[in-house]
Amino acid sequence: MTFAALWLGFSAIQAQAQSTLSSEESGALDLGNSLAHHAALPVPTVITEPAVGYGLGLALLFFSSPESAAKNANVDASANASDAAPKASAPPNITGIGGFATGTHSYGYGLMHFHTWDDDRIRYFGAVGKVGLHLNYYDASNHSHAYQLDGLALSQRVLFRLGDSPWYVGPSYTYFDARTRFGPVLPNSLQGISSEQRVGKAGLIVDYDTRDNLFFPNYGTYGEVEASLARGALGSSSSFSMLTAKGYKWLPLAPAWVLGMRLDTGFSGGDIPFFAQPYVTLRGVSQAKFQDRNQITTELELRWNVTPRWSVLGFGGAGKAYGRLHDFGEAQTAFGVGTGFRYLIAKKLGLAVGVDVAHGPGQNAFYVQVGSAWR
Repeated sequence: MTFAALWLGFSAIQAQAQSTLSSEESGALDLGNSLAHHAALPVPTVITEPAVGYGLGLALLFFSSPESAAKNANVDASANASDAAPKASAPPNITGIGGFATGTHSYGYGLMHFHTWDDDRIRYFGAVGKVGLHLNYYDASNHSHAYQLDGLALSQRVLFRLGDSPWYVGPSYTYFDARTRFGPVLPNSLQGISSEQRVGKAGLIVDYDTRDNLFFPNYGTYGEVEASLARGALGSSSSFSMLTAKGYKWLPLAPAWVLGMRLDTGFSGGDIPFFAQPYVTLRGVSQAKFQDRNQITTELELRWNVTPRWSVLGFGGAGKAYGRLHDFGEAQTAFGVGTGFRYLIAKKLGLAVGVDVAHGPGQNAFYVQVGSAWR
């Protein structure tokens, strides 16, 4: 469940006390004070992902400041005199619970928590959830085969900063107890697979993070490499390996212009279940439509900060999935282009919300976003 569609909840949020919703500097709509008082934030969610269809969801989000933020509040007060988003020394702690359902009878519900300790020297993320998704599997001829994917998922990771550097290292663990159901005919490339499969994999993560803000950066770099193994001893019904890497760069071109650059890759080997393979993720491209043993994706985004609160952006990217069904040269290229806008709704958190509209292979899509689309 994403933090999408906060934008659509504005009308309900505005019913709260006006003193907690306005920027002290300009009187602009701002949720920073409300969230700082540990209020539960209801987030109505519009599901617009083409892979699962249109639907609705609801989440409750709880934000809290790290202990280090309270200690440094007086030091940072003078730096926050303008209406621009401040530089965050440590991201907020976030707890979320929610669920969704779509017109294709897909559903999901879960609980997540993100927490930092010791002035952002330790980062923890954990999530548990249940999903029932109606999806499509695309074979070598690009023919779609409807199937249902049900299961219970668990994800855990904890990262430790190396000294005073922007580098983090730590372990991860993912578990997914899955059941797949196809129609009367199983695709030829999946003959012999079991309808019940478990993914249990442990990995090592290396992160690099110099972003000025966790949600909607104006400058900095974020990179992550994760190497993981799935084995029977870890709860997996099959053995395979994965290596994923992603890098995001936000480069200020002028006082009001920011260029974002993204590179995302995934490689797998061994007896990996088809639904666990890497896939191309782009706005305008149906999730998991371009999926294979390996994938590589690149994307650019240009943002214009029209005012301290409002910004507009344009983006475009391309990617390929290859390895089992097609060689790299034969694989179809996925592409997505579009435009969008953001509004800085919580200055203290650097939290911006808005909408992206995108065009991809044979389809159009829109996405209600909280912060950057790159996560």
